[in-house]
Amino acid sequence: MKNIKTLFTLTLAAASLWTAGCKNRSAEALNELEKDRFLVKTEKVAVRNLQEYILLTGSVKALDEATLYPRISGKLLRNVLKEGDPVKKDEAVALVERDEPGVVYEPAPVPSTLSGVVGRIYQDSGANVTPQTPIALVVNQSQVRVAVDVPEKYIGKTFHGQEAVIKVDAFPDRTFSGKVYRVSPVVDARSRNTVVEVLVNNADARLKSGMFAEVRLIVASRGAALSVPSGAVVTADGGEFVFVPAAGGLAARVPVKSGIRTSEFTQISGVKEGADVVTFGLYGLKDGSKIKVAN
Repeated sequence: MKNIKTLFTLTLAAASLWTAGCKNRSAEALNELEKDRFLVKTEKVAVRNLQEYILLTGSVKALDEATLYPRISGKLLRNVLKEGDPVKKDEAVALVERDEPGVVYEPAPVPSTLSGVVGRIYQDSGANVTPQTPIALVVNQSQVRVAVDVPEKYIGKTFHGQEAVIKVDAFPDRTFSGKVYRVSPVVDARSRNTVVEVLVNNADARLKSGMFAEVRLIVASRGAALSVPSGAVVTADGGEFVFVPAAGGLAARVPVKSGIRTSEFTQISGVKEGADVVTFGLYGLKDGSKIKVAN
């Protein structure tokens, strides 16, 4: 037992010495760095396809929806169709039996007012119904619309025919293309938002009414845009610039002009493709500062 304890103690001591050695080497590397030299990281200027967009959320709704009601009062004899069944305009979805003692009538149909599919059946056979009782919901989902609330400050960037990209949780690896087809002419006085609807083709019926959707309204797009990580562009003294490594281990400040800006990249002019720009270690960095580029 004593030998085991001794072996454990030696192992622990060796591990402690190894850890201390690593810390000492890290400390030595920092000590070797001059106190006035900035440790920085760089990335190359590259050509990318950029899209500037407004990110919004909304709900999917069929382009055409109709709630069907009976024309007479009585009892629901039976539902002719069930949820998910295709239906044509004027086709009977349900039959209602007029409830009048001593008189026999033919069952009255509840016809569909549009072609599509039965989205919801509201009543069971035998239920008492009136002209105010909803019987079924019919939807045409070959196209769907996504309504979003656009903040007032972005209204000037929103227009009819504007491209949009839609994502839903049900298909996380797929995007759907759409276009703005309606922009409300008024702004809500309380929320300061206006309603915008995006139309999306849905021939494969993947998008369903009621789905939560993420909508990206494309404000601007550029193919083959010279760009850098957005964090590399510094704004100061009324201008924009980036830092690049220069001869002698110094940083050089290069004025640039920015274009499309996304959460990740910013289009710029003023530097060449393939040039290195500083993306990390910018705090306190000035033109002519000593730098060391980390591997």
